[in-house]
Amino acid sequence: MRILVFGRNGQVARCLQEEAGDKLVALDRNAADLMHEGAAQKAIIAHQPDVVINAAAYTAVDKAEEEQDAATQVNATAPGEIARVAKAVGAQFIHLSSDYVFDGKSETSYAEEDAANPLNVYGRTKLAGEQAVLSTYPQAIVIRTSWVFSEFGVNFVKTMLRLGAERDSLSIVADQSGGPTPARDIAKMLLAIAAKKHRGAPGEGLYHYQGAPTVSWAEFAGKIFDYADLSIAVAPIATAQYPTPAARPLKTHLNCGKIERDFGVPMPDWRVRLRQIIDTLSRN
Repeated sequence: MRILVFGRNGQVARCLQEEAGDKLVALDRNAADLMHEGAAQKAIIAHQPDVVINAAAYTAVDKAEEEQDAATQVNATAPGEIARVAKAVGAQFIHLSSDYVFDGKSETSYAEEDAANPLNVYGRTKLAGEQAVLSTYPQAIVIRTSWVFSEFGVNFVKTMLRLGAERDSLSIVADQSGGPTPARDIAKMLLAIAAKKHRGAPGEGLYHYQGAPTVSWAEFAGKIFDYADLSIAVAPIATAQYPTPAARPLKTHLNCGKIERDFGVPMPDWRVRLRQIIDTLSRN
């Protein structure tokens, strides 16, 4: 099974490379710049993969408010191109999306069929990407996930560890809640689904996958400090006290029952992976 991944330097792609080894080819912007039309097509035709995974995205949520064209190209237009070419060469396509397609106003967890209503440019472009993929290639798989963290790149865990080493107290938003999701568990899930689909397993369309249990950002920060043995006072604040250019959904709890039913992939306990990541970072 030949796997081609877009977004080589992202958190999920870096974990995919470690998990899959030489079974996988991962491309960065130098090899396939998704800002340019035709780059994805050229790469897919050159590599002739059995499976294509798109882990590339424009993820700067606030910056996207000003750079709408760039966010649209990477998050919406390019995924549509990848879907079209993957279908043409007979490759399975798995595309990663985001919980930010929802407005966060639901009192219950979001199922795949619930209406999307993104609050910001990033969320709108991710939703447009989902639509471009599934309208072009209905047999593709789109997986929404949330609050991704790992030992790689820039993420909330690494930011909290850096700030925790510099300060005695931090004010953290407490009225936004969701499911932190380890990038390594996402990578393992993607590889498991790719293998099952390669063997002819059913399953297509939208899926949800996030870590459990759901927590607020303030609670997540508290657990990070606990595991890192940092005595940091966390002061819970409201979203209104921490204004940002892009509006954030308050509650994005994803119902992940469908992905477990179809592919046997349960929600990961993010606390297990968090301990491992903090141990790894402490040794480096």
